[in-house]
Amino acid sequence: MENKTNANEAEEKVPAMQSLLENPFLLLFIGVAVPTLIYTVWGIMEIVGIPLSPLAR
Repeated sequence: MENKTNANEAEEKVPAMQSLLENPFLLLFIGVAVPTLIYTVWGIMEIVGIPLSPLAR
């Protein structure tokens, strides 16, 4: 009976969120990439929002 329980535990898949949170290098990459993308998009939105100068016309 005990062998069946151990075999079932060994066959269980690791949930995706658990494998994500257990990988420190992936967390490091996500922690650097997400703010970089957010601030880049924010900067582009700010630049696009600047009105044209009357001297440029």
